[in-house]
Amino acid sequence: MAELHYDVRGHGPVLLIVPGGSGHPMGLGPLVDALAGRFTVVTYDPLGLAHGRLGQPVADQRVEEWSDGAHRVLEETLTEGEPGYVLGMSSGAVAALDLLARHPHRLRHVIAHEPPCVGVLPDGGRQLAGFREVYDTYRAAGLAAAAARLTAGLAGAAPPQVEPGQPLTREQELTDPMALFVVHVLRRFTSHQPDLDALAAAAGRLTLAAGSDSRGQLPHRTAGFVAERTGGGFAEFPGGHLGALQHPVAFAERIAATLPPLDVPGVPQAP
Repeated sequence: MAELHYDVRGHGPVLLIVPGGSGHPMGLGPLVDALAGRFTVVTYDPLGLAHGRLGQPVADQRVEEWSDGAHRVLEETLTEGEPGYVLGMSSGAVAALDLLARHPHRLRHVIAHEPPCVGVLPDGGRQLAGFREVYDTYRAAGLAAAAARLTAGLAGAAPPQVEPGQPLTREQELTDPMALFVVHVLRRFTSHQPDLDALAAAAGRLTLAAGSDSRGQLPHRTAGFVAERTGGGFAEFPGGHLGALQHPVAFAERIAATLPPLDVPGVPQAP
């Protein structure tokens, strides 16, 4: 069984954070600082990139592996019978949806912020083709060109002209979290099909979230679609797709306002 990597800070009910991208929690310090006075913040690092594994070989990632790891982290950090809160962002939000679909009774509430599971959309095939182009661009023209193609795709803008670049060597790729995301996470996570029926059955424990700056963009649309199909809640958060990094204090306040308190009558409890 794979070793788990996570950090714990603060006091209060457990809030598990599943980061986006390749799962590296870089940049989340200010958000954790803003939450630690109200929650025991458990920051999951699925690949151990912030725990000494950056530069080591990485396989293509599966949503279920991240979800299973997140469940094991909760089992290690929750007291017996205690329900857990979960915040998943971007690729981490896809894993959080899978976690809720498979382990709803261990969770108090899940916030899934802009999960890029675009295969669920009516035009999902076209959107997935765009993400495959990001990977192809990376292989042909390097990371900067791929990042520009990804940004345009999320915003619904026309693909930029590809500027020739130098693709990373294998050794460089293993030390760059963004490259690891493009190569080993992006295609599988965007094509993942969440279990919408299982999520609908757990809709009282789910809030889909999207950034106010993402209105009209693909991540906002996908979050809204999943909320509509499952009956889960929907909330706008400060900033855009990277709102947790852009506005950590305001983002933390929105988290606290969105998560139901432990003692609210009628809100699903863990057994």
